[in-house]
Amino acid sequence: MTKTDIDTRADVHKLVSTFYEKVRKDDVLGPFFNRVITDWDSHIEHLTTFWETSLFMTRKLEKKYQGNPLEVHVKVDKENNNTISELHFGIWLNLWLQTIDELFVGDVAENAKRRARKMGTFLYLNIFQARQTTPKS
Repeated sequence: MTKTDIDTRADVHKLVSTFYEKVRKDDVLGPFFNRVITDWDSHIEHLTTFWETSLFMTRKLEKKYQGNPLEVHVKVDKENNNTISELHFGIWLNLWLQTIDELFVGDVAENAKRRARKMGTFLYLNIFQARQTTPKS
């Protein structure tokens, strides 16, 4: 199979769905995701739109992402007794990079890797900061 770059919504969907198949089976990440996400089809569609918007922001898209990933991740961390750690983000990133490398090659694929690295760092730092500013119950 010759690899191509990520170019269409179908490509993004393939990336996202293949990635989350791995996440769901992972011994560390799976329990978090499988407990929180009850409608996987909807979640995959939502994240396909997120990544499509992120990767193709200069294109005219049928769907644009609406949402606040930071708010969602802070809430999930809180619901899990502030147990999300750099280990979780490291595994998440490694699975993302691995999935991209298995399926795609090119500039957009490399951009998807860069964006994931930045997003993981941003989310983790802000989750940690939210722990410091949230009153203990």
